[in-house]
Amino acid sequence: MERGRGLAVFGPLPGLDRNERARLLDRSPPREDDVEGAVRAMLERVRSEGDAALRAFARTFDGVELDEIEIPRDRWEAAAASLDDEVRRALERAARNIEVFHAAQLPSRVDCEPEPGVKLSRRWTPLQRAGVYAPGGRAAYPSSVLMGVVPARASGVGEVVVCSPPGLDGSPPATVLAAAHIGRADKVFAVGGAGAIAALAFGTASVPAVDVIVGPGNRFVTEAKRQVAGTVRIDGPAGPSEILMLIDDSADPERVALELIAQAEHDPDAAAGAVCLGVDDARASALAGRVEAALERATAAGERGDVVARSLAARGFVLWTADPDAAVAFANDYAAEHLAIVVADPETLADRTTTAGTVFLGPQSSVAYGDYLTGANHVLPTEGRARSFSGLSVDAFLRSHTVQRIDGRGAAGLAGPTAVLAEAEGLPGHAAAARAAARAAARAASRNGGDGRQ
Repeated sequence: MERGRGLAVFGPLPGLDRNERARLLDRSPPREDDVEGAVRAMLERVRSEGDAALRAFARTFDGVELDEIEIPRDRWEAAAASLDDEVRRALERAARNIEVFHAAQLPSRVDCEPEPGVKLSRRWTPLQRAGVYAPGGRAAYPSSVLMGVVPARASGVGEVVVCSPPGLDGSPPATVLAAAHIGRADKVFAVGGAGAIAALAFGTASVPAVDVIVGPGNRFVTEAKRQVAGTVRIDGPAGPSEILMLIDDSADPERVALELIAQAEHDPDAAAGAVCLGVDDARASALAGRVEAALERATAAGERGDVVARSLAARGFVLWTADPDAAVAFANDYAAEHLAIVVADPETLADRTTTAGTVFLGPQSSVAYGDYLTGANHVLPTEGRARSFSGLSVDAFLRSHTVQRIDGRGAAGLAGPTAVLAEAEGLPGHAAAARAAARAAARAASRNGGDGRQ
């Protein structure tokens, strides 16, 4: 296995040794005790000092003295009104598509009668309050605001609040405020980092405690969410962006390179790679060479070439194989945030690649469309966690409960076996309660001259 020009790994997929394969599959960041400890201290400080801690963090990390923690609604309305028309229309279109797709996901009530007289149902209830974190720092991410706020609204959440780091003017970027207005958030707070997660989890005088926290962030935000997960629900882990592409000769190497770069440009820790398929090793290897060359050209010409180059050198790869089964197995092990399948018949592989945050089929299905406008959520599991986690959906904003109704027939049938199991577990009170309920049902049926259906 060789190191390609600017790539961490370039070579045949069957030639990956155990260490190389493990290095590609394990994208989790190294455990950083300093981050864990710093976040724990910040959480405790917000819990004990509230708004005072948030103001202190803004001075330290954002270089700003906060005049106000909550941004008044008229400021977001003004931000939306001042948006470039094309940007506003694009955000409104994104919000509509997100609303349509997420509303279609809402689950239906389930009703079931496993045996006569035993009626069960599962019912869904929206959470009362959701917190959406929108990252700041090197860039503004209004799309992340919409990806959190709009699904919460579609789920019926009672109140949706947004936290995003302040700029030097003491406010999140205008595009973030505009997105909060377009997405119909209820409140916006100029609070970022681990402090924002703590405020949403525990509440302060200004920031209300929420029932769920969603949205991507840096390693401090991710660690803060991990630490408050026992107090409040969080969405799945979302770290640096990732893409894996499965391609064959039907794919245009130049466009493949652009798709890889589009995700690599997010962050030097992003991961981007392709597995090239061919009818034989020679064809697959030749395709890999064309992709590698296209990557080199596109990286040199790109505006964020330095970030892309660092990402590709650390985690980028181009592999090849003539065995589609090996490619599918690798994709399922890799568990990419974004999986793009650009082969002559993508459906033949799509049904078999079951481990990914989201899957794009065919040459026209650019991952960039999903990042912004298709309506599917772009808050997705990374670092291989798609093996266990799903992307953000309405499920994050709902809870379910079951309802059980047992009539006389059901009680008569359940009492004996229930008592047997209860006594086997040494719980005689359970057995007595079960038998008593059945006797009461029998008496009621006798008085009413019925068969026990109530």
